[in-house]
Amino acid sequence: MKLRFLILILFVFVVTPPALPQEPQSPLTKGQVMDLVKFGMSGPDLVDRIKKLGIDFEPTDDYLQVLRNAGAEDAVIQALRNARPKPLTREQVGKLVAGGVPSERAATLVKQRGIEFQADEEYLRTLRLAGADETLIAALREASAAVRGELVVVTSPDSEVYWDGELQGRADARGELTIKSKLGAHALKVTQVGKKDFEQSVTLAGVHLTKIEARLQVQPGPTRENPRDGLKYVWIPPGTFIMGCSPDDGECRANEKPAHRVTITKGFWMGQTEVTVAAYRRFTGSTGAQMPPPPDFNAGWHNQDMPVTNVSWHDATAFCGWAGGRLPTEAEWEYAARAGSTEARYGPIDEVAWYRKNSGQKTHDVAQKRANAFGPYDMLGNVWEWVNDWYGEDYYSASPERDPQGPDSAQVRVERGGSWPYDSGDDRASYRSANTPALGYHSSGFRCGGEVFAP
Repeated sequence: MKLRFLILILFVFVVTPPALPQEPQSPLTKGQVMDLVKFGMSGPDLVDRIKKLGIDFEPTDDYLQVLRNAGAEDAVIQALRNARPKPLTREQVGKLVAGGVPSERAATLVKQRGIEFQADEEYLRTLRLAGADETLIAALREASAAVRGELVVVTSPDSEVYWDGELQGRADARGELTIKSKLGAHALKVTQVGKKDFEQSVTLAGVHLTKIEARLQVQPGPTRENPRDGLKYVWIPPGTFIMGCSPDDGECRANEKPAHRVTITKGFWMGQTEVTVAAYRRFTGSTGAQMPPPPDFNAGWHNQDMPVTNVSWHDATAFCGWAGGRLPTEAEWEYAARAGSTEARYGPIDEVAWYRKNSGQKTHDVAQKRANAFGPYDMLGNVWEWVNDWYGEDYYSASPERDPQGPDSAQVRVERGGSWPYDSGDDRASYRSANTPALGYHSSGFRCGGEVFAP
């Protein structure tokens, strides 16, 4: 009987594995990692624990070799190499005190790893009541002063970002700028010429990444009617924008790249609509020029509110000169079309454009779709619009930053905006097309820009 009892005890001792160490709540020490490896914790579980809790030591090559000899998997070794002592949380510091960790040891951890929170007086009083001495309290005060939060400001590309009155820099092509600053309340201001300033008080409460939307809204300028052509024009203020392929636009072609910063240094007037049949009749009546041949869908130019088509680049240039303006440059056109937006379109396509799927295979009266934030209608769709520039396939690679005028010469002139018989991919703010300037096309029209009205 005694022999059976001894055999049973021996069986339980040999066969039953010892329990894994209780899961710690604070960062792992060298000894704890070694114990977990020796006790046979699986590689994936140990990697998860390292990622969750962090470590409070620098894993040297000698130490990692000892772990390998003890049976640590390669994934564990790599997790330790990637691990960096993470800043302590409020809860972790509290557990160090409540768990009876010597104050000197806790203070050393705070100094080595830092903290991710602001240790205010109320928190420090709570720690004192729990048993923390002045060594730890002093370490927490010092660490608290060094805590920095991280804020990502999402706004308009190239806008200026101010933090507590100091310029931090300009937002990148995606409209983002990262600020690192001490915790607490701060004043954020974002500005850009031609747009309304964004101002807001922001409180950084911890080291975790914070993101704030600070979108700038354009301020629509005045609208005036031109007595010559009878059309309305909107004022486009000067400003800076990112020209070319929009962020995350998968339809961009090579001639839309690279996206690049462009500054329009002077404000200008832009036709609120494309030039209509009625406006072009005024021009021909005043100058003796001929009306272009009408398209089949507007026989005899019966509908006066449709955009005029079949006009060459030379015809468009002559009209705009007569009206007191000029054709806009390609950069002015895109700046006016975007109206502060970084998207491929300034709204859902069926709300802003006439194109192949919704046009019924014809142009439509101007100003039936939604205008953009600056005020022009039909910047996308309805008809292609001639602009002043010669076309260069790779012009964006050498384009000047301020007021680009296009190549000095070429064979074709630029058209922008897409048109009624074309697919939606052409109806994007960055899309570039071109045609022979001496010819007119049933899918092409124009709008005027420039000074138009004398000061």
